[in-house]
Amino acid sequence: QGQLVESGGGSVQAGGSLRLSCAASGYTFSSYCMSWFRQAPGKEREGVAAIDSDGSASYADSVKGRFTISQDNAKSTLDLQMNSLKPEDTAMYYCAAFYPSCAAYEYDFWGQGTQVTVSS
Repeated sequence: QGQLVESGGGSVQAGGSLRLSCAASGYTFSSYCMSWFRQAPGKEREGVAAIDSDGSASYADSVKGRFTISQDNAKSTLDLQMNSLKPEDTAMYYCAAFYPSCAAYEYDFWGQGTQVTVSS
């Protein structure tokens, strides 16, 4: 079982930027689909962005054009650059790994999360 550790969360005003990072260990990073999810209080967890093992990226409509997902296979890290942040982006953000793909996975594991708070 691999391990994922998120960092980079914090508090920012609307319109600001944050960069989240996820450090992966204990598994073949490049073979997994890596993704970011978020969960706001009282709401269901939702997918934010994902990057599959073939390098293709996808985004939730709510973050398209504002967030960018990237990964460094040499360092086994996954990043999420978040620009033009809005109060509705406030949530706990989680890094997750899926094998063999995000769409059809056999097993998955998750990080503990990092809090993002955007004030108006």
